[in-house]
Amino acid sequence: MPRTFSFKLFTRLVGLVVLIALVCSLMAWGLTAVRYQAWQTQIAHPLMTWLAESPSPQHHYRWLAEYLDLQVGTADELELGSVARERLSYGQTLVKTGPVGLRLYKARADGSVVTLRSRNLYQDIAEATAHVLLWHLNEEPSKERDAAFDAFMQPLGVELLPLTHEHQLPEPEVLELAWERSLVGYGNAGQGHVLLRLDDGTLVRMDMSAGFRTLAWPVLLLALVLAGVILLVAVRLLMRDVEHSLRSVESVAVRISRGDLEARVEPGQGSLVSRLARSFNGMADQIQRLVAVQREMIHAVSHELRTPVARIRFGVQMIETARDEQSLQRQLDGIDNDIQELDELIDEILTYARLEQGGPVFSLRPANVPDIVRQVVSEQSVLHPSVTIESVISEHSERCADSDIEPRYMHRAIQNLVGNACRYAVGQVRVSCTLDEENCRIDVEDDGPGIPEQEWEKVFSAFSRLDDSRTRNSGGYGLGLSIVRRILFWHGGQSFVGRSEELGGARFSLVWPRRQ
Repeated sequence: MPRTFSFKLFTRLVGLVVLIALVCSLMAWGLTAVRYQAWQTQIAHPLMTWLAESPSPQHHYRWLAEYLDLQVGTADELELGSVARERLSYGQTLVKTGPVGLRLYKARADGSVVTLRSRNLYQDIAEATAHVLLWHLNEEPSKERDAAFDAFMQPLGVELLPLTHEHQLPEPEVLELAWERSLVGYGNAGQGHVLLRLDDGTLVRMDMSAGFRTLAWPVLLLALVLAGVILLVAVRLLMRDVEHSLRSVESVAVRISRGDLEARVEPGQGSLVSRLARSFNGMADQIQRLVAVQREMIHAVSHELRTPVARIRFGVQMIETARDEQSLQRQLDGIDNDIQELDELIDEILTYARLEQGGPVFSLRPANVPDIVRQVVSEQSVLHPSVTIESVISEHSERCADSDIEPRYMHRAIQNLVGNACRYAVGQVRVSCTLDEENCRIDVEDDGPGIPEQEWEKVFSAFSRLDDSRTRNSGGYGLGLSIVRRILFWHGGQSFVGRSEELGGARFSLVWPRRQ
């Protein structure tokens, strides 16, 4: 994966995490604020409704006036706005934040409004409700208290449980405080309890509704769903970029399939498919080169085949008109030579095609390069007796003689160079073999006319010959040096041409790594 793309992906993931955290935090904060306001109204509504329905709350519950600033007045006296008055007219319990805490409001049937002040809403409501219950339960006869429990629990939104068994009693510290104060609150933050001690000693436990929980399951579930949606959108946007890159590769592939071999993919820095684009472009270059080579080969082969085929046709015609045995044999020998020439041409074309279209299956193994050079020199000396062919191999090269090569193809490459040198040499060809710990080099020099410098690269092109002649005497088909270059390519080496400083003719050189 490209480093630029990895950095961009990491940056986007970090930004995505920050975005999810920020959005979920804002969502949780907003929902918590709304839920908390609704919970305040819910926890205060039973007590405020009880007080609003009481004929004279200030008289019956005098201690609330001192403890929670219980007041009864009109909306104008309490300076309530139009929105607050409208909400109160609907029977809602109004909770407003004041300078010293919360202020609770509830409309009465006569149009007045009862109000309480609270600093700790849950604790104050629990204590105020406990005081109301304690006063009423003490007023009830002990025989009628069970019925009174049912009458008080639903309106005040609490659960009442007389403690008649020992296992129901709270800790001793709570009991001691209950005997001292008549009521005491205890329990955890999630569920509050108040222990009431009636005048006759009866203990009653009042259970409040659950306190406010910031991290409620609905909020967590909604945050999880929201995070999933954001993640889904982010992944979709990321995949859109990848899809766009893949579509560009697809469109170029379609163009190439329709014959537009010049089409290429824009790699794009930092793209996930940049490496794919480069590989695809390399493949397209290779396809374009092979198609060009194929076209060139078809054109050249058709030209090369025309001459021997024409000679064969002419020879066949001459056979029909031959008058004597000697003339007939001469035409048959000519046809046989032409067929041999066609066979050699086909062999050259097949060899070049295998090397050009991906190379044969090379089985590289250690082989003695000087021995191959000496073998080629020996074979070519027999074929070209008029040319003196010498091999120059240093003592150090004899010690580093082994190299990882395909012996058959390396033999073919050296043979092509030596045969080509013998064809143009005046009388001398020299083959130098130099090997060290890292590289192998073979130089083939002749004393012929040489090759002009502007033609040095052209000689390695397929079917190219400097004299442009196509006669039987010129020899070759313009494929020998192309085969040499491809063999060296598949060995990881290079082939090049220059001028021989000692012999004055051409010098062809092969260089490749000694160990693959």
